[in-house]
Amino acid sequence: MVSASETSARGAASALWVSTFAFTACFAVWTIFSIIGVQIKADLGLSEAQFGLLVGTPILTGSLVRVFLGVWTEQFGGRRVNLIVMALAAAATFLLSYAQTYTEFLFAALGVGMAGGAFAVGVAYVSKFYPAGKQGTALGIFGAGNVGAAVTKFAAPFVMLALGWESVAQIWAGALLVVALLFFVLTRDEPQLIERRRTGQKPVATWMQLAPLKDLRVWRFSLYYFFVFGGFVALALWLPHYLTGAYGVGIGVAGMLAAAYSIPGSLFRVFGGWLSDRIGARKVMYLTFAISVVCAFILSYPATSYVVDGIDGPIRFRIAMSLPVFTAVVFVLGFAMSLGKAAVYKHIPVYYPDHVGSVGGLVGMIGGLGGFILPIAFGALNDLTGVWTSCFMLLFLLVLTALVWMHFAVRRMERRRSPMLSTLPEFPELAGIGPDKAAAASPLRSN
Repeated sequence: MVSASETSARGAASALWVSTFAFTACFAVWTIFSIIGVQIKADLGLSEAQFGLLVGTPILTGSLVRVFLGVWTEQFGGRRVNLIVMALAAAATFLLSYAQTYTEFLFAALGVGMAGGAFAVGVAYVSKFYPAGKQGTALGIFGAGNVGAAVTKFAAPFVMLALGWESVAQIWAGALLVVALLFFVLTRDEPQLIERRRTGQKPVATWMQLAPLKDLRVWRFSLYYFFVFGGFVALALWLPHYLTGAYGVGIGVAGMLAAAYSIPGSLFRVFGGWLSDRIGARKVMYLTFAISVVCAFILSYPATSYVVDGIDGPIRFRIAMSLPVFTAVVFVLGFAMSLGKAAVYKHIPVYYPDHVGSVGGLVGMIGGLGGFILPIAFGALNDLTGVWTSCFMLLFLLVLTALVWMHFAVRRMERRRSPMLSTLPEFPELAGIGPDKAAAASPLRSN
């Protein structure tokens, strides 16, 4: 007989699938500047750094509000909070179409960023309907709403070329408002919220919800998410511009090719959640970081021309990544990031079951800040170095740092749980050779 704690709550399916659809719409709006920003950059004559700030500003808002939205979801319920968030984002996106100066665009972008806050709401909301053994898969499916970035890349270039970037903003705003209303109508409140209303119990105070944020482990998870999600968002915003500049393709082609990164970076998150439930989130994180280190290193190598002094004179050759190879490697990087995004959020309901909103909000905030900081850093590195691949050099250093920190943290945990591990030789096959021989023999003499 299956216990109640192992079964999903009533309304779980609608909560999951409708939330995923709503988050897809939010993500499409949240990354709208990845396409219309290219035209705005040309119209206003923006520098690389100014463009990076413009595309990153919505990410800033969507990141900073996540902690509080997660807490408010725990207190007031995901349906009401998500409806308000999506309605505000839709209004800001519509008003964006009337901006004319760079300053006005930045202010409008701050409002558009509210759409990104829907992630913290959805994580806290959806997780309440599922037991621990199914939360990885459920949150992986919800997180696949990142595919909204690909929706924008596929559709927005054609709308923009046919009707102008202003129409993109207006259409996306109208669609988001409709989806917000559908979400509210088709879902039901969380079981815990319904129970609190029945018993008259008050929600947990905000300061108590924020208490786990003092735990260093939360900040380590945040660094992981800074790369797997922040890096994903940053590249989702940056790649259309990168492709038009580095490879000279048009915005339509750039949007289609960039979707080759966004789609696996979103849809395979479902597989990452399922895999985390089956083999454990830690193994999935190791896999994510190992693949990402290799991909980021390959992508960071700039096109280079060489001249070698040969026997019969100079020998000239060039090493450069072709567009098909670049697209393939970026696809693999997106796949690895998708696994990691799911694995990070598999940890949170397990370690902090009563604080999913606040912890998930903080981790999401730090990850989202990566989507804000990294495009600005990409633009600044372009201005400073004049090398297109400098963005991937930065990502390589970031993922390498995360991998090293995770590995040493895991080793420390293993030693605490099994103190005898610290006495084992680093190379067991060499035990009994040289100085280790006396150490190995001493216990025998004492017996």
